[in-house]
Amino acid sequence: MLRKSLRHYKKLDPQPVAQFVKTANQFRSEVSLEQSGHKVNGKSMMSVMELANRHGGELIIEVEGEDAPRAMEVLSNLLKPDSVSGSEE
Repeated sequence: MLRKSLRHYKKLDPQPVAQFVKTANQFRSEVSLEQSGHKVNGKSMMSVMELANRHGGELIIEVEGEDAPRAMEVLSNLLKPDSVSGSEE
């Protein structure tokens, strides 16, 4: 399983969430997002939108499966603001 912690990330508005979920569903790996101890399915629009109502804290992306390295690279880049990079755990 791969985990990546983003301390700075794009606001989870409907448009970025839709793009994230659409992209996550292109991979075979399981994808989850966690914020403030609340973990959700990263391939479900409704689940990821739950996190949009939570404020602050880091966002953790977890990916597990055969294409996990590529999925992590693509998905974490979708959430990074252009000028700020995340840190890996």
